[in-house]
Amino acid sequence: MNKKNLIGVIISLFIFVSSFLLTGAAAAYWNVAAFLVVASGLTAAMLISYPVQHVKNAFMVAKNAYTSGHVTSEEIVTTLLDLSVKSKVDGILSLERTKNGDTSIFLKNGLILLVDNYKEDEIRETLNTEMAFFNLRRQQSERFFQTMAKMAPAFGVAGSVIGLIGLLMGINDTAVILKNIPVAFISTLYGLVLSNLIFSPIAENINYSTRAELLNQKLVMEGVVAISKEQNSYKLERKLTSFLSPSERKGKTETLRRITRKYVQKRQGPAEQVVDPADHLNDSEQAA
Repeated sequence: MNKKNLIGVIISLFIFVSSFLLTGAAAAYWNVAAFLVVASGLTAAMLISYPVQHVKNAFMVAKNAYTSGHVTSEEIVTTLLDLSVKSKVDGILSLERTKNGDTSIFLKNGLILLVDNYKEDEIRETLNTEMAFFNLRRQQSERFFQTMAKMAPAFGVAGSVIGLIGLLMGINDTAVILKNIPVAFISTLYGLVLSNLIFSPIAENINYSTRAELLNQKLVMEGVVAISKEQNSYKLERKLTSFLSPSERKGKTETLRRITRKYVQKRQGPAEQVVDPADHLNDSEQAA
């Protein structure tokens, strides 16, 4: 979660909680019995539905969705352009020495296929399979939180029924009535808040991060395939920028020229006079 989102969540939650405090009876909204009914019932239902390991994995996926920094498509395009130029200047085998910190695991796997001289169809098949199973694993975690969101209000209603039964049993005792009325109403509140403020947003965030990651993986696959075909770097730049929004496409040609200049200068050495690297790369690619 980026800083802007975090600030927005904090402000919104502060206003949300303050709206309860404005009633002047903040303590009335906390009821241990109501919370235990909803929490214990929901936990039991999820453990009946899913293995413990899957529950752990789902919470880990949710944690990563909020805490892991997401690589933008724009950064992926820049990395692929860099690798494209590097492969032409230093050779395909130079990609094997790419630093681990500069690539994602998916891109690293794609580069391994590239260095091992896999054909285009083999690269697509392998990477598409990896993408498909990544999507399936994420869908399982997303469904876990969707199920929690669906069940939480039901256990809130169950708490209300329990409270009403207790109320009816003590119909002639004011103390019993006052004890059970909060359980009847607050458990429903807990179920609704847990469902719509916690579990549904988590499921939606997992869905969003999965779609964003799949887009990046598709981008990586197209870039790796283009490098394997020794595609002209400027054609690759035009192809990859089609994945970006119009505002993100600006400056990519200049980025490619800057990347080309870096590798050509590194190869020629500082003492030699360097021609326009973009022209140098175009000439070499046309000759190939």
